[in-house]
Amino acid sequence: METILKDSQKQIGQFVAEDFRTAAVFSNYGIDFCCRGHRTVEEVCDKNGIETSELLDKLQNVLSSTTGQNIDYKSWPLDLLVDYIEKKHHRYVEEKVPVLLQFLNKLCRVHGERHPELLKINEHFTASARELAAHMKKEELILFPFIKKMISATISKSAIEAPHFGTVENPIAMMKDEHDNEGVRFRDIAKLTNQYNPPADACNTFRVTYAMLEEFEKDLHLHIHLENNILFPKAIKLEQQFS
Repeated sequence: METILKDSQKQIGQFVAEDFRTAAVFSNYGIDFCCRGHRTVEEVCDKNGIETSELLDKLQNVLSSTTGQNIDYKSWPLDLLVDYIEKKHHRYVEEKVPVLLQFLNKLCRVHGERHPELLKINEHFTASARELAAHMKKEELILFPFIKKMISATISKSAIEAPHFGTVENPIAMMKDEHDNEGVRFRDIAKLTNQYNPPADACNTFRVTYAMLEEFEKDLHLHIHLENNILFPKAIKLEQQFS
């Protein structure tokens, strides 16, 4: 109770300064953390008709989340890994893309003339958002269901029909090519942002956007690692059992 009371009196700008991931929470509630970051959580909740406990819960969920760098993903059953990638990393992309597009569009309008690199960053990220959405759909509708189908057939010791794409190696090759494209795109974004270091005259939104882009790239790296280096080789090996 004491912690809740203390956090409710904390300025929203402080939350963002301490952990930029909280910016997305405030943005989802239409709360301006940039120019009006001096207000307390209690004040913005009263003003916007939001339950203080609800907002604090959302903030705590973000603050307590970790990247899971020490998890032994290789030991996971294949179907668990598929579900994890979809629910953790695909969902992450779906949640963060609208926030980042909103911030980048705002930065281009306000600071684009003084910082033309923002226009190119926005162009790259918009293309990435579009390509990732299509990429994840292909995985969720084609590749992942087939992997789960192979797992079910293995458990039931039954045969499996050949997929319309011939072999699992074909969609995997396509997914890996698309991963490579995103890797190149984000290397360009990192270069344009000076490795995510905002300029000296950057406002709060500027700094938060760069920090969010950096986090997005890190999540994407883990996402791609799980697929390229663990999921895909295991899926290819599993399919060979049916030949």
